[in-house]
Amino acid sequence: MMAILYYIGSYFIGNVLTGYLFVKIFHHSNLQISGSGNPGARNAGRLYGKKAFIVTFLGDAFKGSLIIIIGRLLVLTEVEQLIGLTLAVIGHIKPILFRFKGGKGISTFIGGVITFEPFVIPAIIIVFLLVYPFTKSFTLSGLASLCFIPFAIYFFQNAISPIWVLALLIIIIILAHAENLKKRIKHTS
Repeated sequence: MMAILYYIGSYFIGNVLTGYLFVKIFHHSNLQISGSGNPGARNAGRLYGKKAFIVTFLGDAFKGSLIIIIGRLLVLTEVEQLIGLTLAVIGHIKPILFRFKGGKGISTFIGGVITFEPFVIPAIIIVFLLVYPFTKSFTLSGLASLCFIPFAIYFFQNAISPIWVLALLIIIIILAHAENLKKRIKHTS
């Protein structure tokens, strides 16, 4: 029963869109109808500057971190914590409170994964820096570095079960980026 309440709560915590709230409060505007319409850090930063980017990124990352911390306080298994993180990311991407129009979920995912296993930070950075010169794209390099996370987690924890949940979570994030990826592929061909 505790795990079910945790999962429901995780989804609704994911529904809190930091960029939307920040722009609404401080700029009296709606981020979902401005720029790309995405309530994430990149759109907030493009439209309202570095402060909006940082606040949005950190706020959305905090959601993921909070889910893992709550899961640990409830003494849930690592797999249950990662399921909670998956639901928070889904809640960010498809928030019922915002008519299922949310962000891409990367900041929430990063916050949760770094809290889950802090040693993945160097792996994420190294893969990003290795891939970026070839792609010249923050999106593609970022997604490539996320794809490496299950291997890094396995290396540090030597456990298989979290890997499957992480793989599913990364697939969800890639699917959230499907439209952007199609445009990028079309543009390069």
